[in-house]
Amino acid sequence: MSGNSFGKLFTVTTFGESHGPAIGCVIDGCPPGLVLSEADIQPDLDRRKPGTSRHVTQRQEADTVDILSGVYEGKTTGTPIMLIIRNQDQRSKDYGNIVESFRPGHADYTYWHKYGVRDPRGGGRSSARLTAPVVGAAAVAKKWLHQQYGTVFMGCMSQLGDIVVPFQAWEHVPDNPFFAATGDLDLIARMEAAMDDLRRDGDSIGARIDVVAKNIPVGLGQPIYDKLDADIAYAMMGINAVKGVEIGAGFRSVAQRGSEHGDELTLEGFVGNNAGGVLGGISTGQDITVSIAIKPTSSIRTPRRSIDKAGNPVLVETFGRHDPCVGIRATPIAEAMLALVLIDHALMQRAQCGDVRVDTPKIA
Repeated sequence: MSGNSFGKLFTVTTFGESHGPAIGCVIDGCPPGLVLSEADIQPDLDRRKPGTSRHVTQRQEADTVDILSGVYEGKTTGTPIMLIIRNQDQRSKDYGNIVESFRPGHADYTYWHKYGVRDPRGGGRSSARLTAPVVGAAAVAKKWLHQQYGTVFMGCMSQLGDIVVPFQAWEHVPDNPFFAATGDLDLIARMEAAMDDLRRDGDSIGARIDVVAKNIPVGLGQPIYDKLDADIAYAMMGINAVKGVEIGAGFRSVAQRGSEHGDELTLEGFVGNNAGGVLGGISTGQDITVSIAIKPTSSIRTPRRSIDKAGNPVLVETFGRHDPCVGIRATPIAEAMLALVLIDHALMQRAQCGDVRVDTPKIA
């Protein structure tokens, strides 16, 4: 009921605060026998960690992960796996001016009214720093899904503010600080200039992130209350700053006719994928395609009107080290949440319908 755990069979419970001594998670329900070490988890954490370019927060965290339990002689035991990431570069003094006031657009106001107490240092539990242990847990999920089905996850930024980034090829994603799937150097330079302007202005911007899961088995998901696409949307909305989710054609489907939107089936496969790999809440075996909209960062230097705890009007200016666009580091986080949903549904499918056999051939 406390909202700190995600998943039914592959359950991830996170702990810690942005400026506490450590953050981490407990993974309960990972199948036994999976070969696992920190080396399997660290690469995804390195993709998400702060300080990777001048366009993100300059907080310097190595985000080194340690496995404290659940692995013996290099393999998972089926018991809870505990991951811990120690915080090393907290600067809590940067938040001294907002202890008594509320940042516009941030969770300060709602946390205060819900709990009657809040940790203002970097946002405490509401900080995007708490996505790090989720990315770590998802690295475990990704390895199991790849071992079982060959599943792979890919993501990219498709829009930065009003700058649309046309997709060219996945191979370009690691070559720029934006996770953009483009080799257009002029476009990357335009994005960098936009971010430099934002940092000078003390302002922020939003982004759109696209994420894809390939090699998905048919049949994941439930027909009514645990639809696969519903759980994906739930997971994506659990990411800090996400304000919108599209699956498949998403809002484009409003303008499509049924003759266009409904993906025809042939012996060679589906003709399209407007459904985003899910029909009736159950996976089709096609790529799962998801897009998320991320709002501008709430913690900015530009003075904004607010109130303090006593109800007095104040001007709030945030001095901490923040991402002018939190969407820049959101790609591995979106991949992570998709992976956690899929492993949970894969385990549920194995438990309920693992022995189901049909004569109709599977297509993709």
